[in-house]
Formats: sequence, structure tokens, C-alpha cells
Amino acid sequence: MSGVNKNSWLMRRAQSALRRGFTEAYETVKVDPGRFLLQLQAAHGLPISTYRGVYSLEMAQLDEVAAQTIRGAMKIAAVEGAGLGLGGILTVLPDLSILAAITLRTIQKLSLVYGFEFNTDEETAELWLATASAAGVDLSRELLEKEVVGRMVPRLIRSIAVQASTEVVEKWSGRLIPVASSFIGGGLNYYFVRAWGERANAHFRQKHLALRERLALAPAPSS
Repeated sequence: MSGVNKNSWLMRRAQSALRRGFTEAYETVKVDPGRFLLQLQAAHGLPISTYRGVYSLEMAQLDEVAAQTIRGAMKIAAVEGAGLGLGGILTVLPDLSILAAITLRTIQKLSLVYGFEFNTDEETAELWLATASAAGVDLSRELLEKEVVGRMVPRLIRSIAVQASTEVVEKWSGRLIPVASSFIGGGLNYYFVRAWGERANAHFRQKHLALRERLALAPAPSS
């Protein structure tokens, strides 16, 4: 991306804020699968008792829940961006940490909508790989070392922060303008979450369809 100095003070601080935001979001405000299952049952009317049940539902039903999840996160991000945007450059960095948390929670919810929990190390790795995919990170090398989750996740978070900071610093440059930065910040947060949500959604949907096909072809258990 031309016009962005990858060694600038703002770029370095943006990377740091995003890295901190993604790390803290996963450790402190990650989505509770049990509570979210109740939300899927009550708010969305999904007739399931476990996440395994989503594989018996119509894809259109899951896609609609995923779309509503992304839209809800987009609205939250827009309100947050508009509020902090009033401070222009002074609130860019706190905004990025909060935006990272909103984005990661959205990706976690999309993972659950399509039936993928993140209780085990392998499932945790898959969640971060989906996040990296949404960020546009080249996953070839990380995939080869996927089994070492403890080392892979921090490295992925750094790669995600680097990739995302380049994107947001270029777009957030308009927030240096006082007052107008409130509208710009809200709009940019809105479209940032939409773009990341849609990319993560495509990742999980494709995995879901592949697993659904394997389940359909699997022989029925003998009685």
C-alpha cells in the first residue's frame, strides 16, 4: 500500500495496539460457547442442543444467523468508532485495541455458528488460522508448524497485527481531521468489521460444507 510508512511511529503503535487487543480479547473477553449456544436457541430459534446439531440445519438458516452476527458487530464497531473518533489522533490507538476485541469476538461467534468450538489446542489453532486468513496473512509457513500451538498463536497474532495495521493506518489517516474524524472513525470501523467478518465467514462456511459432506457419506452406525 503506497503512502504508508511501515516504520513510522503511528504504524508501530498501531501494531502494538492491535497485538495487545487481539491477545487480551482472547484471554479475557472470549465468547463463552455454552452461553452463545443458549443465544442461538433463544434469539435465533435454532432447534439444537449441541453445536453438532448445526449440521442437520438448512444452510440458509445458518447463513442468516452468520449475517446477523456480522451486522450486529458492525453496528457496535461503528458506535465505538464514532465515539472515540471525536478525539482524532489521540484516540486512534485505544480504538484499535477495542476494534481488535470486537473483531475477534465476531470471528469466534461465526466459528460457533458453523459448528466449530475452540476448547482444545487444535480448535484454538483453527480459530487463529481463520483470524489470520481474514487478515490476509500468508499461512503457508504457520500451517507447517500448526502442531506447536503455544508458539504458533503468538506468532500469528504478530502477523495479524502487522497486516491489519497497514490496512487501518492508511484508512484511519482521515481521523487526523477533528470533528469529521467521528464520522470517519465510525464508518471505517463499520467496514473493517464487515470485511473481516465476511472473510472469516467464508472460511468457516467452506469448512462446514466440507465436514457436512463427509458426515453425509459416513456409514451409519450399526445397531
